[in-house]
Amino acid sequence: MTADVNKTDGPGATPSAGPEAIKAIPVRHPGRYVSAVVALALLGAVVYAFAQGKINWGAIPDYFFDDRILHGVGNTLLLTVLSMVIGIAGGILLAVMRLSKNPVTSSLAWFYIWFFRGTPVLVQLFVWFNLGLVFEYINLGPIYKDYWASFMTPLLTALLGLGLNEAAYMSEICRAGLLSVDEGQTEASHALGMSHTKTLRRIVVPQAMRVIVPPTGNEVINMLKTTSLVSAVQFADLFQEAKDIGQNSGSPVEMYFLAAAWYLIMTSILSVGQYYIERHYARGSVRSLPPTPLQRFRAAVLPTRRTKGVPA
Repeated sequence: MTADVNKTDGPGATPSAGPEAIKAIPVRHPGRYVSAVVALALLGAVVYAFAQGKINWGAIPDYFFDDRILHGVGNTLLLTVLSMVIGIAGGILLAVMRLSKNPVTSSLAWFYIWFFRGTPVLVQLFVWFNLGLVFEYINLGPIYKDYWASFMTPLLTALLGLGLNEAAYMSEICRAGLLSVDEGQTEASHALGMSHTKTLRRIVVPQAMRVIVPPTGNEVINMLKTTSLVSAVQFADLFQEAKDIGQNSGSPVEMYFLAAAWYLIMTSILSVGQYYIERHYARGSVRSLPPTPLQRFRAAVLPTRRTKGVPA
């Protein structure tokens, strides 16, 4: 039986108009407005303070592309790459040693990680740099022999101090990645006759990369900034070159701002690269990959294309 929507209750009654529409009232968030005003006020105060300060802002663009600054940028990038190569290679080796069933190798790896993670990087740099006070010569037999002061150059000091310290942190990252792979994968590969080395190379490591890559990217960015410590051992990195220019030109604070700008540029570029590498290794673990920054920009700025046949 079909219901009559115009049914009346009696003479003179008006037809039923149905339930009244719900009027949604948005929840007010006054705290957001207050916090925004406070944040803008603090930002304005900081900008005003620096604008009123005795800062020669013109010195920054004058020296931004100076040959000495560019030389320091190149040395900083070189030191970052070489230190991370040492750190990643050493971290993989230490992670395998930690997971080994051999108590000797496992204990040695544990002691290495404990020592280098427990001492500051700056202290390690000074130790390497001043070992010439303890050892007059470095004697490797018929291979190499020289004075320690000639052997331990600022570059080698920086590589040993940063690379060996980074290996301790990378070992824990690599170990966490290896442990994230289910043991059934290893057992299945061994059942197929694969050796332990081949199992790591072909089965375990490719799956562990999804866990290893994100923190490794963070370590690269952190390493880029940590290289500023090597100025203490007279290595001509970006910070050391900027400091020398500031002392000679009488604009030390301005050169520190210049160095900070270069560090921001380099870390921003590395952050973009890290995003795309993480996105690459995320394939297979998520149903749909997150949009790239370019795709987000297009979605926010460009008009959405309408599909044919679908009304607006």
